[in-house]
Amino acid sequence: MADVLNRGTNMPAAVVAEMFNAVKGKSALARISDAKPLAFNGNTVFTFNFANEANFVAESDVKPDGGITATPVTIQPIKMEYGARVSDEFIYGSEEEGMDIMREFAGGASKSFARALDLGAMHRVNPRTGTASTLIPTTNAFDTAIASANKFGTGAGMADFVSAISAVDEVNGLAIAPSLAGVLGSPANGVIAAPEYSFGGNPEMFRGHRSAVAPTVSYGATPAALAYVGDFENAFRWGYARDVEVEVIRYGNPDNSNAGDLKYRNQVYLRAEAYIGWGILDPSAFAMVTPE
Repeated sequence: MADVLNRGTNMPAAVVAEMFNAVKGKSALARISDAKPLAFNGNTVFTFNFANEANFVAESDVKPDGGITATPVTIQPIKMEYGARVSDEFIYGSEEEGMDIMREFAGGASKSFARALDLGAMHRVNPRTGTASTLIPTTNAFDTAIASANKFGTGAGMADFVSAISAVDEVNGLAIAPSLAGVLGSPANGVIAAPEYSFGGNPEMFRGHRSAVAPTVSYGATPAALAYVGDFENAFRWGYARDVEVEVIRYGNPDNSNAGDLKYRNQVYLRAEAYIGWGILDPSAFAMVTPE
């Protein structure tokens, strides 16, 4: 274990698997849409819009142009990182102790990466700063990409939720804030319309749709959303461009902190890095529930 860490190479396979599993379990978007392969330099996906309906034609009759537009959507990976100082004693300890520390670090990094996917794709927010990221175009975050006609926020709870679902042609994914899930799972006129969400329920499926309840949906002091619904299987893409890598830094002050030099403090710095990208291929395929 110590030799692997000294080289600063990729995280051991068992820990990488744990990190990826944790990301899928902590991210609402990763729960309702599957990751797809992503090139390190980015992917370009063309969305085709057929302007007219198909046409019946008689034998030997003319076949007029139906019209079509192809719009490219670029999915560009964004680098994310998570770092932490730890005592250098684990490098010289047993393999079991070193693996335990790495697992703890993997757990923290995975939660950070999962939140980064949700906060970036939903709200265009850099999780570390809590402010809008200039690395994310407004067309690549649901809050700013979804048209106002597909935003419903009257404070009616289930009624707004149903209106959002009815506004799009294909619904196969639901990302819901805990506050709205609580409303959906509470009695109304003596009837609970969505008992799956009662008592903090977080089902993987709801009425045939993939579902995820997560606080990232309603992030911020004045949240912009309570739920996102739509075609997460086809109109939204995300994926990793390369494996999660962990580097063990022994010297210097890599986090620019007041703690000073690592060697002086008998510390090492663990830094996890990954490249993740996503794209909203068709904003009209999504709708959202907003606060009142």
